[in-house]
Amino acid sequence: MNFRLRPLSFALSAALALLSSGRAENSPIRREWKIDGIMREALIALPPQATTQTIPVIFAFHGHGGTARNAARAWSYHTLWPDALVVYPQGLPTPGTLTDPNGQQPGWQTAAGDQDDRDLKFFDAMLVSLRKDYHLDERRIFVTGHSNGGSFTYLLWAQRGDVFAAVAPSSAVDAKSLSKFKPKPVFHVAGEADPLVKFAWQKRMIVALLRLNQCEPAASLKPGLVTHGSKIGAPVVTFIHAGGHEFPAEAPAAIVSFFKEHSKP
Repeated sequence: MNFRLRPLSFALSAALALLSSGRAENSPIRREWKIDGIMREALIALPPQATTQTIPVIFAFHGHGGTARNAARAWSYHTLWPDALVVYPQGLPTPGTLTDPNGQQPGWQTAAGDQDDRDLKFFDAMLVSLRKDYHLDERRIFVTGHSNGGSFTYLLWAQRGDVFAAVAPSSAVDAKSLSKFKPKPVFHVAGEADPLVKFAWQKRMIVALLRLNQCEPAASLKPGLVTHGSKIGAPVVTFIHAGGHEFPAEAPAAIVSFFKEHSKP
């Protein structure tokens, strides 16, 4: 079988090296967009060379009930990859699929057409303005998200897939969008004891991704960080941990390492 196991300590060592390199952290700044009469916002971390050199971009979507501020603080992609422009969008009150049916907490649409596609429109508006204001590397635009943010990551792959070089959803599934996916490098984080998005559901999603990306079939999904090689250059990386629905502290560094390995042809 064509896969290799990477120790998590490698990703952690890379993160520590970045943080200790003396480079200044780019504090995220708030930015707003008015879309269909509704004010939307995100926190954006800009590298110093954003207006003079082409730069990679990461969109990072919080989970249901989360906030952009907490995502920026907890995930800190902008310190792990200080040369990237990192966007932490803020969701709006949204009915949850598994929790919060009355939609009192912020989140993201889970299917095309939900809430008049307000979050897809939000993504489009952000990308248009960022392209206008900064030198984006169109070959290195990435998206990641946890839980409901992970589901929205999958939805973006289905609906705006040509934009991205690679995607990294966590604790999420989107079987409804599978038929619209085009092969693409993907990093999926899953907890074996997840009480919300059951591991069995995520395992079926991962198996479908292995088939889509023409990877070697997995008799079983091994714990830890595993790269499943692809015949078409679209590997599926799985980060399976023993925990539940939480986003592991090691995951952001591993995702940044994964993103750095990929760009569009």
